[in-house]
Amino acid sequence: QVQLVESGGGLVQVGGSLRLSCAASGRTLSSYTIGWFRQAPGKEREFVAAITWYGGTAYYEDSVKGRFTISRDNAKNTVYLQMNSLKPEDTAVYYCAAEYRRGGLTFVQAVGVREYDYWGQGTQVTVSS
Repeated sequence: QVQLVESGGGLVQVGGSLRLSCAASGRTLSSYTIGWFRQAPGKEREFVAAITWYGGTAYYEDSVKGRFTISRDNAKNTVYLQMNSLKPEDTAVYYCAAEYRRGGLTFVQAVGVREYDYWGQGTQVTVSS
């Protein structure tokens, strides 16, 4: 079992920045892929970014490339999502998720909500104009 706890959400103005954290406990994450997803009201949950723990391979959804950066801290068992140049359309509840797979998930796998077995409770991000 892996427990995930997100933090760092909040209210920010357009063009501002936030850093989300996903703290994992219960297992070492060496064969896990950690993903960030978001869900806006009335919309389906969508992929934002993911990182393979062992190799540190990062994947991004096209609309966040160049603005968001995913990273991990092995010592703290924590994954971060640095979000810059925020837009109103980034407003959503952000969730982190974890999936065990030797070698890590491929991009095609990592974007799929159903690929992940473990989910956090979510953190609200609101970008005001």
